[in-house]
Amino acid sequence: MHLRLVTDDEARDHDDAPAPAAVAAGLLTYWRTHMLAEGLRPRTVRERLQLLERVSRRTGADPLTWTTDDLAVELSRPTSPGTRATYYVVLKAWHRWLMRMGHREDDPTALLGKPRVPRRQPKPVTTAHLQQVLDTRMRPRTRALVLLCALQGLRISEACAVRGEDVDLDGGRLRVLGKGGVDALLPLHPVIAQLAAGYPRRGWWFPARGSNVEARDGRGPILARSGSSLVSQVMARAGVPGTAHSLRHWHATAMLRGGADVRVVQTLLRHANLSTTAIYTEVNVDQQRAALAVLPHVEATGRAA
Repeated sequence: MHLRLVTDDEARDHDDAPAPAAVAAGLLTYWRTHMLAEGLRPRTVRERLQLLERVSRRTGADPLTWTTDDLAVELSRPTSPGTRATYYVVLKAWHRWLMRMGHREDDPTALLGKPRVPRRQPKPVTTAHLQQVLDTRMRPRTRALVLLCALQGLRISEACAVRGEDVDLDGGRLRVLGKGGVDALLPLHPVIAQLAAGYPRRGWWFPARGSNVEARDGRGPILARSGSSLVSQVMARAGVPGTAHSLRHWHATAMLRGGADVRVVQTLLRHANLSTTAIYTEVNVDQQRAALAVLPHVEATGRAA
């Protein structure tokens, strides 16, 4: 089954009783509007809708009538635990919205256990590897993306969306609209401040070269996947394993190893929970030994029983 989102005008102009697939497509359109009204980022909304359309094609079933068995089969597909958990969250959000709006009386995900996700481990590049990447020949905008991820700790989607208006050179701050719509002001790294001299004071630093799914008029920034591809390609040419997100992991780990308080690192990464920051910060054996060395001295030479 292939679903196409219908416009509000199409829904109003169609007087006949719509087919079930058309009803589902129309509801996806309205769910999109509601998600945007809640403040979800357009990219998040688009990815949620694409996920539902993929599930619809694979199950061959109407999203309005998915059963617990349909979703169990979908979630049992061979894929990564993280992907499985993402599907579960989006499917639950869709069915809860349907229930709130009176389109369903039950949530088929309620009978499914939440997929277990193994604890993720930090995957930072090493400082030597970061230098190896920076020593590799690349285009200026690719270098800027690498530096924004490594020195400012930005996610690649945030780096791609930097505008001249976000950079306050006088105040030494960078405004970032991050995950979950969190609006933050970060201290501007000196290297990024120097980099800003070569970029416009207004408008996108990395404008798209044509229309894309987020900017039909061609006036938006490059897509995150395009920026991620640029960084991954230069890392591969440098012989360095990892992705753009590995640079954000390096950002956190290097600060921690340099003596920064983990709570401060959390604020710079803009994590709501310290447990999330732990995923980004790799602790080495030297840090563990140093921690043991500060334990208070106690005598261990008492009499034997």
